Amino acid sequence: MKILDRYILLKFLKSFIFVVLIIVLIIVVIDITEKINRFIDDDVPMDRIWQYYLDFIPWVTSLITPITVFIATVFVTASLANHTEIIPMLASGISFRRLLVPYFIGATMIGLVSFYFYGWVIPNANKSRRAFEIEFIEGKYYFNKSNFHIQISPNKYLYINRYVNTSNTGYGFTLEETKDYKLLKKLSAAQIVWVPDSGKWLVRNWIQRELQDDGEVITVGDSLLMDLVILPKDFQSQHRLWETLTNPELDNKIHEIKSRGLEGVEVYEVEKYFRYTMPFTVLVLVFIGVIVSSRKVRGGTGLQIALGFIISFIFIIFVITSRGIAEGGLVSPMVAVWIPNILFSIVGLLMYRYVPR
Repeated sequence: MKILDRYILLKFLKSFIFVVLIIVLIIVVIDITEKINRFIDDDVPMDRIWQYYLDFIPWVTSLITPITVFIATVFVTASLANHTEIIPMLASGISFRRLLVPYFIGATMIGLVSFYFYGWVIPNANKSRRAFEIEFIEGKYYFNKSNFHIQISPNKYLYINRYVNTSNTGYGFTLEETKDYKLLKKLSAAQIVWVPDSGKWLVRNWIQRELQDDGEVITVGDSLLMDLVILPKDFQSQHRLWETLTNPELDNKIHEIKSRGLEGVEVYEVEKYFRYTMPFTVLVLVFIGVIVSSRKVRGGTGLQIALGFIISFIFIIFVITSRGIAEGGLVSPMVAVWIPNILFSIVGLLMYRYVPR
């Protein structure tokens, strides 16, 4: 790596870290201001608040990475252009493509680190953060869905009429086993209760009907311990659950939802593909950032930085829109996640034709 590459790379990384710290600090101060009364009223322990913001900061940092990397790129490049450093570089025989190398090295480093944090570090921090928000901010969650039913295997179907998550008790339980669309066995119970010590469900007042060629066999009982696919966590709050899942856990959740025949898998697939496209997103935004700020303009770097904010927010709007479309089932999650990157890549290539060479 040449001296010029190190010079640009260090300026880029330092600016990125500086922008991240400033924006995160502003967001944290605003968040504390909004929640301080709630913390005081609920007498939340200071160590819990401290831990919450230690978990909150990585999550916020991940959300603003596209903005911060773009702003850092614009700031550094506009500063170089304003100090008449880019023109001598190009005049000395360095091509614009070669000038992009240190930016792409920095973008690759940020993208890979972001991928690791998105996939493992931040989800684990979000587990603690979401638990805190549910306990002290959102209030206790009550499962209010009725007629809960899932397919637990190719030939088995589970049904619960009503579930109370505060006592981990289900009412109106049915477990059916079929073969070739014919009912073979049906277990019905008035109530099922989770038994933490055994990790099983206690089925109370049950009756089982088994259909055979020569008739029907009926068995009844007062109580029965059973292993079921469902767990009490399935009836807890699922709000933004995807943020708390590491990449392996996210893959398992997607498989679980599909195997059970449940709805809502698109949200988890969008999150999965979004994480995998993040390194590419950083490269695209850095590419556009260098292009829009490589010319020296009157008024200094302020106009170019403002333009950087505008373009980054436009990109975020595209991302939010595409995620909403995918979660609504209108477009494949993989396609939807790639739409903003493809569109901005095309825009960047068109703009590249008019940069100084």
